Amino acid sequence: MPTALIAALVCAMSLGACGSSAARELPNATAAAAPAAAAGGVKLVSVGKFKMPLYVTAPPKDPRRVMVVQQGGRISVVRDGKSLGKPFLDISSRVIAGGEQGLLGLAFAPAYSKSGLFYVYFTRRDGKQEVAEFKRATSDRASISSYRSVLVMDDPESNHNGGQLNFGPDGLLYIGTGDGGGAGDQHGTIGNAQNLGSMLGKILRIDPRRAGSKSYSVPASNPFVGRAGARPEVYSYGLRNPWRFSFDRVGSDLIIGDVGQSKAEEIDFTSIAEARGANFGWRVREGDQPFGSGSLSGAIEPVIVRTHDEGWCSVTGGYVVRDRALPSLRGKYLYGDFCEGIIYGARLSSSGASGNARVAGLPQIAALSSFGEDARGRIYVVSLGGAVSRIAAR
Repeated sequence: MPTALIAALVCAMSLGACGSSAARELPNATAAAAPAAAAGGVKLVSVGKFKMPLYVTAPPKDPRRVMVVQQGGRISVVRDGKSLGKPFLDISSRVIAGGEQGLLGLAFAPAYSKSGLFYVYFTRRDGKQEVAEFKRATSDRASISSYRSVLVMDDPESNHNGGQLNFGPDGLLYIGTGDGGGAGDQHGTIGNAQNLGSMLGKILRIDPRRAGSKSYSVPASNPFVGRAGARPEVYSYGLRNPWRFSFDRVGSDLIIGDVGQSKAEEIDFTSIAEARGANFGWRVREGDQPFGSGSLSGAIEPVIVRTHDEGWCSVTGGYVVRDRALPSLRGKYLYGDFCEGIIYGARLSSSGASGNARVAGLPQIAALSSFGEDARGRIYVVSLGGAVSRIAAR
């Protein structure tokens, strides 16, 4: 998220910041979402209150359970609408939490019902980023002793940690990483995001299952396999801090919310095929504006750009709505911003966005930290202040 995050944390305990101006007022991160006041076809239904929630997801084909990821290292279970007292997983002893660090992501293996395997992304006590594998013990509890380290990344700063994990339509694990932090992608002569020899500032793609003596394997179809000096795990590059990316359930398009530096926030849209080897522009470009030196021939242009002058500071990427119970939103991509807290919807294509507007009926969300999606395709809204809600028909 933005480089000024530490200042934002002082005033809001956020995963975002007030852009380049620490004086910009942030929402009260301890406040729950306000009651919906505007008329519309949708509303928010409370799921529960949690300690610094960052993400919501669910096991595949499990309509009963929703998992709430909390920054401190716990994953809570909401079963049949009720939050259970014991966590699904608690790795707080392994996690350093605060600022942009913590337990940041969770993804269940496509064959989770049989394998019981799932993966988490977290900041270790030594400041490195780790993707680890665990296995369930029961439907509501994971086996803490099943821990297996899959991938570890050095991270020179405490911010811009990425953290999103998603299994793609190909059954492989996609990992969103930040550029290593600081400001201006400052590490190295060209920064990390444009450096194919670094795993930072990227979307990585791996098969996370153990492969002989290796903790994971790299698909042979990854775009930079065999290129001298390039990390074979890299699938896409040129990202500053992809704070939430998702795949559309229909068509499998890849949509990324990439947090900007001090001027612009962006949403990137591309097909999964076009994302192979794609450059999204940072640090040569911030949003649709020049930032640093270098060439960007053929780079993917953002489909949505919002500026800090508009009150934005840290974009929160969301999902394309495929919930049949929400006909007014079906096919629209929902997204927002940590500071502004307003939920927007737009129809995306490679040529841009249409109908980009605030979603009527939904309130402003204090400290909008994430969106989420369950096994039925229902969409959730997460406030770092604690409130987790589901978007439902009015």
